Amino acid sequence: MALPAEKKETIFTYADYLTWDEDERIELIDGEAVMMAPPSTSHQLISGELFRQLANFLEGKKCLAIPAPFAVRLFEREGDTPSNVRTVVEPDISVICDRNKLDAHGCKGAPDMVIEILSPSNRRHDRLVKLDLYQRAGVREYWIVSPEAQTVEVFLLEDGRFIIQGFYEKNDIAKVHALEGCFVELCKVFAE
Repeated sequence: MALPAEKKETIFTYADYLTWDEDERIELIDGEAVMMAPPSTSHQLISGELFRQLANFLEGKKCLAIPAPFAVRLFEREGDTPSNVRTVVEPDISVICDRNKLDAHGCKGAPDMVIEILSPSNRRHDRLVKLDLYQRAGVREYWIVSPEAQTVEVFLLEDGRFIIQGFYEKNDIAKVHALEGCFVELCKVFAE
């Protein structure tokens, strides 16, 4: 979707988002359309392995791990219409335990856990903008994965604020706090 120069001041909503080309990766942040670059091969391999480990752990359980592209309307509440919703993000991986939040278009409200994988074009966006959004929305656990450094930073929501809970490197086993008994083998995540 090409955004014309005169549209820069336009406030977009989820109603607009639903009309855009599905092949383009766009997020809505407080009514602003933010174009996302296509992910690299390394990004996709890391995402795939994280998803595989989480999905295997969750098999037969109530929670679901869902990979991108998957629309998450963080602040949508019961009774909101698409024209009322101004924030739609596409986390690399979302873990959702309340299946009532799921509908045909994605997730309504905050997932229990979100994983974002950094790329050169999204470092600031994931570390500042999305961290703030996920914190305000009430996401319980947020992972920031750095393919370059081969690290995972784990943030947990405590009293409405994200607190750094852990910092893991390639040979560590990372605990998933939102899923009791779940651990991720990072040597498999950063295998390349």
